[in-house]
Amino acid sequence: MKVILLQDVRKQGKKDQVIDVSDGYANNFLINKGLAVPYNTANKNKLEETLKLRQEEEEKEILKGNALKEELAKIVLEFNVQKGKDGKVFGSVSSKQVAEALKKKGYDIDKKKIVLDYSLDTLGTHEVKINIHKKVVATVKVHLS
Repeated sequence: MKVILLQDVRKQGKKDQVIDVSDGYANNFLINKGLAVPYNTANKNKLEETLKLRQEEEEKEILKGNALKEELAKIVLEFNVQKGKDGKVFGSVSSKQVAEALKKKGYDIDKKKIVLDYSLDTLGTHEVKINIHKKVVATVKVHLS
C-alpha cells in the first residue's frame, strides 16, 4: 500500500515522502497514529499544492535574504578595543558583540547565525560571515582599532 508520510518516521522515510509499505503496517500503525495518509488522487494533489507553497515561501525568504545581504555588505562595524604593545589586543570580539553592534544599527540577527572562522583578536579589518538563510551567506566588515 502506498502512503504519504505526514511526519518523519524512523527507518521508513521523511515528511511528505511517498512510500510503499504493507497494508497492515499502513492501516494499523501509520494511518492509525496520524503519521501518514493513504496515497490517492486527492491526497496527492494536496501534497503537490503544499510542496508548491513551501517552494514559493522559500523563494521569498531567499529574496529577502539577498536584499539583507546587500545591505550588510555596506556596513563596517567599529570596535574600540584595549591594546598593548605591538598592537596586541586584550581579549577578542565575540559573535555576541557583533550581534549587539548590528542590533544598534537596526539589524536583528541572532548570534548563532554569525560565523567567526577565527578569533577577532588583531587590529585591522576582518570579514565576518552571517548565515541569513541556508542558501544565503552575507559578510560584514568588522574593524578593530
